[in-house]
Amino acid sequence: MAEINARFEGSIPEIYDRHLGPVIFEPYAVDLARRVAAQAEGPVLEIACGTGILTQQLHEHLPSSLRLVATDLNEPMLDYARTKLGGTKDIDWQQADAAALPFPSASFAVAACQFGLMFVPDKPSAFREARRVLIEGGLLAFSVWSDLAHNPFGRIAHETIAGFFPADPPDFYQVPFGFHDPHVLRHLLVTSGFGQVEIEQVTLDACSPSAESFAIGLVKGNPVSLAIRQRGASLDPIVEAVATALAHIGGDHPFRSTMQAIVVTARAGAI
Repeated sequence: MAEINARFEGSIPEIYDRHLGPVIFEPYAVDLARRVAAQAEGPVLEIACGTGILTQQLHEHLPSSLRLVATDLNEPMLDYARTKLGGTKDIDWQQADAAALPFPSASFAVAACQFGLMFVPDKPSAFREARRVLIEGGLLAFSVWSDLAHNPFGRIAHETIAGFFPADPPDFYQVPFGFHDPHVLRHLLVTSGFGQVEIEQVTLDACSPSAESFAIGLVKGNPVSLAIRQRGASLDPIVEAVATALAHIGGDHPFRSTMQAIVVTARAGAI
């Protein structure tokens, strides 16, 4: 995976949070937070917290007595989340690499991650680290996107952007939508020391005030914008093209379509 595809910096966090957060991330954050809260019995670690969308839901759903630690590799995303939730005093924020977590073994009862593991280059290490920091019987709960065929918004963004660069198209969208094979997920979990693995396809609605607003997020709110600029192109014509294509499948004011994620829970086995 090209390093640029994991660079959430500059104006990306704010655009991501504003134009993508309520549309595609908050619905799954509510779902995952409810699953975690129903089973959490000790400290909770969030891996790859991004702009704090799942963090906020975890804070709202978990008992106030449980410690919540939110981490992310990208300092700009972590800084944005910390500022956004600055009035929330009982969240611990820490920069951390999912493949090398800076915590002692058996520190947490729960590890949660929403749409972050796709961006970790060393996925076996990330799963091993999640097992290491969990107590025996601890819960790992995470979500990843299904493929582009089940996420029309991602397919449209990927194909429309590629149309502007027939010789060298940005490959960003292959990353978030390229880690969904249930057999691969199960193998990584089992070989990392997890059992009681449950893998579920969850289809929800993606609703945005407008196709244009959603298109702004899909073009400017993630690292594909960096790849576009590297190729010397302007972002605005691409936003317009993506908005037009989105409106064809989901309307314009508002935009409505479907999306699908893989939601996984597993329990840490004995070491």
